[in-house]
Amino acid sequence: MSVIPAIDAATPRLRAVFEDLHAHPELGFEEHRTAGIVAEALRAAGVDEVHEGVGGTGIVGIIRGKGQGNRRIGLRADMDALPITEESGLPYASTNPGVMHACGHDGHTTMLLGAAEYLAATRDFDGTAVMIFQPAEEGLGGARRMISEGLFERFPVDEVYGMHNAPTGKANRVGICRGAAMAGASFFDITVRGQGSHAAMPQQSRDALMIASALVGQLQTIVSRNVAPLRACVLSVTQIHAGSAYNVVPETAHLAGTIRYFDPEVIELAETRMREICAGFGAAYGVQIEVDLRNVFDVLMNDDDASSAYLDAAADIVGTDFIDDGEEPATGSEDFADMLQIVPGAYVRLGHSQTTGLHNPAFVLDPAILPVGASIYARLIEKRLPLKEAS
Repeated sequence: MSVIPAIDAATPRLRAVFEDLHAHPELGFEEHRTAGIVAEALRAAGVDEVHEGVGGTGIVGIIRGKGQGNRRIGLRADMDALPITEESGLPYASTNPGVMHACGHDGHTTMLLGAAEYLAATRDFDGTAVMIFQPAEEGLGGARRMISEGLFERFPVDEVYGMHNAPTGKANRVGICRGAAMAGASFFDITVRGQGSHAAMPQQSRDALMIASALVGQLQTIVSRNVAPLRACVLSVTQIHAGSAYNVVPETAHLAGTIRYFDPEVIELAETRMREICAGFGAAYGVQIEVDLRNVFDVLMNDDDASSAYLDAAADIVGTDFIDDGEEPATGSEDFADMLQIVPGAYVRLGHSQTTGLHNPAFVLDPAILPVGASIYARLIEKRLPLKEAS
Protein backbone atom coordinates (compact mmCIF):
# COMPACT_ATOMS: atom_id res chain seq x y z
CA MET A 1 0.00 0.00 0.00
CA SER A 2 1.48 3.36 -1.09
CA VAL A 3 -1.07 6.01 -0.21
CA ILE A 4 0.26 9.44 -1.19
CA PRO A 5 1.92 10.78 1.99
CA ALA A 6 0.32 14.24 1.86
CA ILE A 7 -3.13 12.68 1.50
CA ASP A 8 -2.39 10.16 4.24
CA ALA A 9 -1.43 13.03 6.55
CA ALA A 10 -4.79 14.68 5.81
CA THR A 11 -6.74 11.54 6.81
CA PRO A 12 -8.04 12.89 10.16
CA ARG A 13 -9.44 15.96 8.42
CA LEU A 14 -10.94 13.89 5.59
CA ARG A 15 -12.57 11.60 8.11
CA ALA A 16 -14.07 14.60 9.93
CA VAL A 17 -15.55 15.83 6.64
CA PHE A 18 -16.90 12.37 5.88
CA GLU A 19 -18.52 11.98 9.29
CA ASP A 20 -20.12 15.42 9.00
CA LEU A 21 -21.55 14.62 5.58
CA HIS A 22 -22.78 11.26 6.83
CA ALA A 23 -24.54 12.86 9.78
CA HIS A 24 -26.26 15.41 7.52
CA PRO A 25 -27.44 13.48 4.42
CA GLU A 26 -29.49 15.20 1.73
CA LEU A 27 -31.63 13.76 -1.05
CA GLY A 28 -31.09 14.42 -4.75
CA PHE A 29 -31.26 18.08 -5.82
CA GLU A 30 -31.52 19.01 -2.13
CA GLU A 31 -27.77 18.82 -1.43
CA HIS A 32 -27.51 22.50 -0.53
CA ARG A 33 -25.51 22.02 2.67
CA THR A 34 -23.29 19.39 1.07
CA ALA A 35 -22.63 21.58 -1.97
CA GLY A 36 -21.77 24.49 0.30
CA ILE A 37 -19.22 22.40 2.19
CA VAL A 38 -17.69 21.21 -1.07
CA ALA A 39 -17.46 24.71 -2.55
CA GLU A 40 -15.94 26.12 0.65
CA ALA A 41 -13.37 23.32 0.85
CA LEU A 42 -12.35 23.79 -2.80
CA ARG A 43 -11.87 27.52 -2.32
CA ALA A 44 -9.90 26.99 0.88
CA ALA A 45 -7.64 24.56 -1.00
CA GLY A 46 -6.85 27.18 -3.64
CA VAL A 47 -8.70 25.55 -6.52
CA ASP A 48 -8.53 27.94 -9.49
CA GLU A 49 -12.24 28.09 -10.24
CA VAL A 50 -15.27 26.93 -8.26
CA HIS A 51 -18.60 26.88 -10.10
CA GLU A 52 -21.78 26.34 -8.10
CA GLY A 53 -25.31 25.51 -9.19
CA VAL A 54 -24.27 23.31 -12.11
CA GLY A 55 -27.24 21.03 -12.74
CA GLY A 56 -29.08 22.31 -9.68
CA THR A 57 -26.81 21.66 -6.72
CA GLY A 58 -23.73 20.42 -8.58
CA ILE A 59 -20.23 21.84 -8.13
CA VAL A 60 -17.35 21.94 -10.62
CA GLY A 61 -13.80 22.81 -9.58
CA ILE A 62 -11.00 23.61 -12.03
CA ILE A 63 -7.34 22.96 -11.15
CA ARG A 64 -4.58 23.91 -13.57
CA GLY A 65 -1.29 22.06 -13.45
CA LYS A 66 2.23 23.45 -13.69
CA GLY A 67 2.51 22.57 -17.35
CA GLN A 68 0.89 24.43 -20.21
CA GLY A 69 -0.76 21.41 -21.81
CA ASN A 70 -4.33 21.66 -23.06
CA ARG A 71 -5.54 18.17 -22.13
CA ARG A 72 -8.31 18.05 -19.53
CA ILE A 73 -9.28 15.11 -17.33
CA GLY A 74 -12.55 14.95 -15.39
CA LEU A 75 -13.06 13.23 -12.04
CA ARG A 76 -16.60 12.77 -10.77
CA ALA A 77 -18.18 12.00 -7.39
CA ASP A 78 -21.87 11.81 -6.43
CA MET A 79 -23.26 13.63 -3.39
CA ASP A 80 -26.85 12.54 -2.71
CA ALA A 81 -28.29 10.22 -0.07
CA LEU A 82 -31.26 7.83 -0.01
CA PRO A 83 -34.73 7.90 1.61
CA ILE A 84 -33.77 5.23 4.16
CA THR A 85 -33.92 5.32 7.96
CA GLU A 86 -30.43 4.56 9.24
CA GLU A 87 -29.85 1.55 11.52
CA SER A 88 -26.04 1.47 11.51
CA GLY A 89 -25.53 2.41 15.15
CA LEU A 90 -22.68 4.72 14.19
CA PRO A 91 -21.88 7.61 16.55
CA TYR A 92 -22.11 9.88 13.50
CA ALA A 93 -25.34 8.36 12.15
CA SER A 94 -27.83 10.45 10.21
CA THR A 95 -29.51 13.29 12.08
CA ASN A 96 -31.96 13.75 9.22
CA PRO A 97 -34.91 11.40 9.89
CA GLY A 98 -35.65 9.05 7.02
CA VAL A 99 -32.56 10.01 5.02
CA MET A 100 -29.27 8.11 5.00
CA HIS A 101 -26.02 7.82 3.10
CA ALA A 102 -26.63 4.13 2.46
CA CYS A 103 -24.60 4.05 -0.76
CA GLY A 104 -21.42 5.79 0.37
CA HIS A 105 -21.74 8.97 -1.65
CA ASP A 106 -20.50 10.86 1.40
CA GLY A 107 -17.29 8.86 1.07
CA HIS A 108 -17.07 9.46 -2.68
CA THR A 109 -17.43 13.21 -2.14
CA THR A 110 -14.76 13.17 0.56
CA MET A 111 -12.31 11.20 -1.58
CA LEU A 112 -12.66 13.63 -4.48
CA LEU A 113 -12.20 16.56 -2.09
CA GLY A 114 -9.02 14.93 -0.78
CA ALA A 115 -7.70 14.54 -4.32
CA ALA A 116 -8.63 18.13 -5.20
CA GLU A 117 -6.84 19.56 -2.16
CA TYR A 118 -3.69 17.58 -2.96
CA LEU A 119 -3.70 18.46 -6.66
CA ALA A 120 -4.28 22.15 -5.93
CA ALA A 121 -1.33 22.14 -3.54
CA THR A 122 1.13 20.24 -5.74
CA ARG A 123 0.01 20.84 -9.35
CA ASP A 124 2.47 18.23 -10.58
CA PHE A 125 0.68 17.65 -13.84
CA ASP A 126 0.47 19.15 -17.32
CA GLY A 127 -3.07 20.19 -18.19
CA THR A 128 -6.30 20.70 -16.28
CA ALA A 129 -8.16 18.61 -13.72
CA VAL A 130 -11.93 19.10 -13.68
CA MET A 131 -13.53 18.00 -10.40
CA ILE A 132 -17.23 17.21 -10.87
CA PHE A 133 -19.41 16.89 -7.77
CA GLN A 134 -22.73 15.58 -9.08
CA PRO A 135 -26.15 15.77 -7.42
CA ALA A 136 -29.03 13.31 -7.63
CA GLU A 137 -27.42 10.09 -8.81
CA GLU A 138 -30.04 7.86 -7.19
CA GLY A 139 -32.50 7.69 -10.09
CA LEU A 140 -33.30 11.41 -10.31
CA GLY A 141 -31.15 12.17 -13.34
CA GLY A 142 -28.42 14.33 -11.86
CA ALA A 143 -25.88 13.50 -14.55
CA ARG A 144 -28.37 14.17 -17.35
CA ARG A 145 -29.30 17.51 -15.83
CA MET A 146 -25.68 18.59 -15.55
CA ILE A 147 -25.11 17.51 -19.16
CA SER A 148 -28.27 19.24 -20.42
CA GLU A 149 -27.19 22.45 -18.69
CA GLY A 150 -23.90 22.43 -20.57
CA LEU A 151 -21.48 20.54 -18.33
CA PHE A 152 -19.15 19.45 -21.10
CA GLU A 153 -19.59 22.60 -23.16
CA ARG A 154 -18.65 24.81 -20.21
CA PHE A 155 -16.03 22.42 -18.82
CA PRO A 156 -14.83 20.21 -21.70
CA VAL A 157 -12.79 17.13 -20.83
CA ASP A 158 -10.92 14.55 -22.92
CA GLU A 159 -11.64 11.75 -20.45
CA VAL A 160 -13.77 11.33 -17.33
CA TYR A 161 -13.42 8.88 -14.43
CA GLY A 162 -15.64 7.75 -11.56
CA MET A 163 -15.35 5.46 -8.55
CA HIS A 164 -17.71 3.59 -6.23
CA ASN A 165 -17.10 1.90 -2.92
CA ALA A 166 -17.73 -1.85 -2.75
CA PRO A 167 -18.56 -3.47 0.63
CA THR A 168 -17.00 -6.79 -0.35
CA GLY A 169 -14.85 -7.36 2.73
CA LYS A 170 -11.82 -7.15 0.41
CA ALA A 171 -10.22 -3.91 1.54
CA ASN A 172 -8.41 -1.81 -1.07
CA ARG A 173 -9.16 -4.18 -3.95
CA VAL A 174 -9.78 -2.20 -7.14
CA GLY A 175 -11.91 -3.89 -9.76
CA ILE A 176 -13.09 -3.02 -13.23
CA CYS A 177 -15.23 -4.58 -15.93
CA ARG A 178 -14.20 -3.51 -19.40
CA GLY A 179 -16.90 -2.67 -21.93
CA ALA A 180 -20.51 -2.94 -20.74
CA ALA A 181 -19.96 -2.83 -16.99
CA MET A 182 -23.32 -1.81 -15.50
CA ALA A 183 -26.85 -2.21 -16.78
CA GLY A 184 -29.06 0.43 -18.29
CA ALA A 185 -32.41 0.88 -16.58
CA SER A 186 -35.96 1.89 -17.29
CA PHE A 187 -38.51 2.62 -14.58
CA PHE A 188 -42.19 1.90 -15.15
CA ASP A 189 -45.53 2.87 -13.64
CA ILE A 190 -48.70 0.98 -14.56
CA THR A 191 -52.15 2.18 -13.49
CA VAL A 192 -55.16 -0.13 -13.72
CA ARG A 193 -58.48 1.79 -13.78
CA GLY A 194 -61.38 -0.58 -13.14
CA GLN A 195 -64.69 -0.24 -11.33
CA GLY A 196 -65.10 -0.30 -7.56
CA SER A 197 -67.84 -1.95 -5.58
CA HIS A 198 -68.84 -3.17 -2.13
CA ALA A 199 -66.55 -6.08 -1.23
CA ALA A 200 -69.64 -8.22 -0.52
CA MET A 201 -70.83 -7.74 -4.12
CA PRO A 202 -67.68 -8.16 -6.25
CA GLN A 203 -69.77 -9.05 -9.30
CA GLN A 204 -70.51 -5.34 -9.59
CA SER A 205 -66.81 -4.52 -9.86
CA ARG A 206 -64.01 -4.71 -12.34
CA ASP A 207 -61.48 -5.50 -9.66
CA ALA A 208 -58.36 -3.44 -10.31
CA LEU A 209 -56.47 -5.17 -7.49
CA MET A 210 -57.11 -8.65 -8.86
CA ILE A 211 -56.17 -7.54 -12.37
CA ALA A 212 -52.96 -5.88 -11.15
CA SER A 213 -52.03 -9.00 -9.18
CA ALA A 214 -52.47 -11.18 -12.25
CA LEU A 215 -50.50 -8.69 -14.28
CA VAL A 216 -47.50 -9.02 -11.97
CA GLY A 217 -47.17 -12.70 -12.83
CA GLN A 218 -47.64 -12.16 -16.54
CA LEU A 219 -44.94 -9.48 -16.67
CA GLN A 220 -42.43 -12.07 -15.47
CA THR A 221 -42.98 -14.05 -18.67
CA ILE A 222 -41.33 -11.28 -20.66
CA VAL A 223 -37.89 -12.36 -19.48
CA SER A 224 -38.60 -16.09 -19.24
CA ARG A 225 -40.43 -16.46 -22.56
CA ASN A 226 -39.41 -13.54 -24.80
CA VAL A 227 -35.79 -12.66 -24.03
CA ALA A 228 -33.23 -15.17 -25.28
CA PRO A 229 -31.66 -17.05 -22.34
CA LEU A 230 -28.13 -15.84 -23.09
CA ARG A 231 -29.12 -12.16 -23.24
CA ALA A 232 -29.32 -10.54 -19.80
CA CYS A 233 -32.49 -8.81 -18.65
CA VAL A 234 -34.06 -8.25 -15.23
CA LEU A 235 -37.68 -7.14 -14.76
CA SER A 236 -38.79 -6.47 -11.19
CA VAL A 237 -42.15 -5.23 -9.98
CA THR A 238 -41.25 -3.40 -6.78
CA GLN A 239 -44.48 -1.64 -5.78
CA ILE A 240 -48.20 -2.41 -5.73
CA HIS A 241 -50.71 0.02 -4.27
CA ALA A 242 -54.47 -0.45 -4.12
CA GLY A 243 -57.39 -0.14 -1.78
CA SER A 244 -58.24 1.86 1.32
CA ALA A 245 -60.84 -0.18 3.25
CA TYR A 246 -61.68 -3.76 4.28
CA ASN A 247 -65.06 -3.73 2.57
CA VAL A 248 -64.35 -1.93 -0.71
CA VAL A 249 -63.15 -3.48 -3.97
CA PRO A 250 -60.71 -0.79 -5.20
CA GLU A 251 -61.34 1.04 -8.42
CA THR A 252 -57.67 1.63 -9.21
CA ALA A 253 -54.37 -0.15 -8.63
CA HIS A 254 -50.84 0.98 -9.30
CA LEU A 255 -47.75 -1.09 -10.12
CA ALA A 256 -44.18 0.18 -10.40
CA GLY A 257 -40.77 -1.32 -10.99
CA THR A 258 -37.66 -1.46 -13.13
CA ILE A 259 -36.13 -3.20 -16.14
CA ARG A 260 -32.35 -3.70 -16.35
CA TYR A 261 -30.54 -4.51 -19.60
CA PHE A 262 -27.24 -4.37 -21.50
CA ASP A 263 -28.53 -4.51 -25.08
CA PRO A 264 -30.74 -1.83 -26.72
CA GLU A 265 -32.64 -4.56 -28.60
CA VAL A 266 -33.48 -6.28 -25.30
CA ILE A 267 -34.96 -3.19 -23.65
CA GLU A 268 -36.93 -2.40 -26.82
CA LEU A 269 -38.34 -5.95 -26.79
CA ALA A 270 -39.16 -5.84 -23.07
CA GLU A 271 -40.92 -2.49 -23.26
CA THR A 272 -42.89 -3.53 -26.35
CA ARG A 273 -44.06 -6.74 -24.67
CA MET A 274 -45.01 -4.86 -21.51
CA ARG A 275 -47.25 -2.51 -23.49
CA GLU A 276 -48.77 -5.42 -25.42
CA ILE A 277 -49.52 -7.44 -22.27
CA CYS A 278 -51.10 -4.43 -20.57
CA ALA A 279 -53.21 -3.70 -23.65
CA GLY A 280 -54.32 -7.33 -23.74
CA PHE A 281 -55.29 -7.29 -20.07
CA GLY A 282 -57.21 -4.08 -20.60
CA ALA A 283 -59.22 -5.64 -23.44
CA ALA A 284 -59.76 -8.95 -21.61
CA TYR A 285 -61.04 -7.37 -18.41
CA GLY A 286 -62.73 -4.31 -19.88
CA VAL A 287 -60.57 -1.83 -17.98
CA GLN A 288 -58.20 0.98 -18.83
CA ILE A 289 -54.49 0.31 -18.22
CA GLU A 290 -52.00 3.15 -18.54
CA VAL A 291 -48.28 2.42 -18.96
CA ASP A 292 -45.53 4.97 -18.31
CA LEU A 293 -42.05 3.72 -19.28
CA ARG A 294 -38.99 5.94 -19.03
CA ASN A 295 -35.28 5.33 -19.42
CA VAL A 296 -33.34 6.61 -16.40
CA PHE A 297 -29.85 5.10 -16.85
CA ASP A 298 -27.76 4.28 -19.90
CA VAL A 299 -25.56 1.19 -20.03
CA LEU A 300 -22.23 2.08 -18.42
CA MET A 301 -19.48 1.47 -20.97
CA ASN A 302 -15.87 1.40 -19.77
CA ASP A 303 -13.42 2.44 -22.48
CA ASP A 304 -10.64 -0.12 -22.83
CA ASP A 305 -7.70 2.32 -22.93
CA ALA A 306 -9.14 4.38 -20.06
CA SER A 307 -9.69 1.20 -18.05
CA SER A 308 -6.02 0.25 -18.46
CA ALA A 309 -4.92 3.74 -17.46
CA TYR A 310 -7.15 3.69 -14.38
CA LEU A 311 -5.84 0.32 -13.20
CA ASP A 312 -2.26 1.42 -13.84
CA ALA A 313 -2.75 4.44 -11.58
CA ALA A 314 -4.57 2.37 -8.95
CA ALA A 315 -1.78 -0.23 -8.90
CA ASP A 316 0.65 2.51 -7.85
CA ILE A 317 -1.47 2.99 -4.71
CA VAL A 318 -2.80 -0.47 -3.76
CA GLY A 319 -0.28 -2.71 -5.51
CA THR A 320 -0.76 -5.06 -8.45
CA ASP A 321 -1.97 -7.90 -6.20
CA PHE A 322 -5.05 -5.83 -5.36
CA ILE A 323 -6.08 -5.18 -8.97
CA ASP A 324 -8.96 -7.14 -10.50
CA ASP A 325 -9.10 -6.63 -14.27
CA GLY A 326 -11.95 -9.07 -14.85
CA GLU A 327 -14.99 -8.12 -12.81
CA GLU A 328 -18.35 -9.42 -13.98
CA PRO A 329 -20.90 -6.92 -15.33
CA ALA A 330 -23.33 -5.68 -12.69
CA THR A 331 -27.09 -5.44 -13.16
CA GLY A 332 -27.14 -2.40 -10.91
CA SER A 333 -27.14 0.96 -12.67
CA GLU A 334 -25.19 4.19 -12.33
CA ASP A 335 -25.90 7.51 -14.03
CA PHE A 336 -22.18 8.18 -14.55
CA ALA A 337 -23.01 6.09 -17.63
CA ASP A 338 -24.59 9.20 -19.15
CA MET A 339 -21.25 11.03 -18.96
CA LEU A 340 -19.48 8.05 -20.53
CA GLN A 341 -21.92 8.21 -23.45
CA ILE A 342 -20.35 11.57 -24.33
CA VAL A 343 -16.74 11.34 -23.13
CA PRO A 344 -14.56 8.21 -22.96
CA GLY A 345 -13.53 7.12 -19.50
CA ALA A 346 -13.88 4.41 -16.90
CA TYR A 347 -15.45 3.52 -13.57
CA VAL A 348 -13.90 1.32 -10.90
CA ARG A 349 -15.06 -0.23 -7.63
CA LEU A 350 -12.92 0.17 -4.52
CA GLY A 351 -13.40 -2.58 -1.97
CA HIS A 352 -13.53 -2.02 1.78
CA SER A 353 -13.76 -4.14 4.91
CA GLN A 354 -17.52 -3.98 5.45
CA THR A 355 -19.92 -6.53 3.98
CA THR A 356 -23.43 -5.15 4.55
CA GLY A 357 -24.79 -4.33 1.11
CA LEU A 358 -25.45 -0.96 -0.42
CA HIS A 359 -28.92 0.60 0.06
CA ASN A 360 -29.26 -1.27 3.36
CA PRO A 361 -30.21 0.65 6.55
CA ALA A 362 -27.26 -1.00 8.34
CA PHE A 363 -24.69 -0.14 5.63
CA VAL A 364 -21.37 1.22 6.89
CA LEU A 365 -18.59 2.58 4.70
CA ASP A 366 -15.15 1.85 6.12
CA PRO A 367 -13.45 5.27 6.34
CA ALA A 368 -10.06 3.62 5.92
CA ILE A 369 -10.59 3.76 2.15
CA LEU A 370 -10.90 7.57 2.09
CA PRO A 371 -7.16 8.28 1.58
CA VAL A 372 -6.90 5.28 -0.75
CA GLY A 373 -9.60 6.57 -3.11
CA ALA A 374 -8.27 10.12 -2.94
CA SER A 375 -4.77 8.88 -3.78
CA ILE A 376 -6.00 6.85 -6.76
CA TYR A 377 -7.81 9.88 -8.15
CA ALA A 378 -4.75 12.10 -7.66
CA ARG A 379 -2.31 9.60 -9.16
CA LEU A 380 -4.62 9.13 -12.16
CA ILE A 381 -4.37 12.86 -12.92
CA GLU A 382 -0.60 12.85 -12.53
CA LYS A 383 -0.18 9.84 -14.83
CA ARG A 384 -2.70 10.90 -17.49
CA LEU A 385 -1.35 14.45 -17.53
CA PRO A 386 2.38 13.89 -16.97
CA LEU A 387 4.72 16.85 -16.65
CA LYS A 388 7.28 16.98 -19.44
CA GLU A 389 10.86 16.70 -18.28
CA ALA A 390 12.95 19.84 -18.76
CA SER A 391 15.46 19.52 -21.58
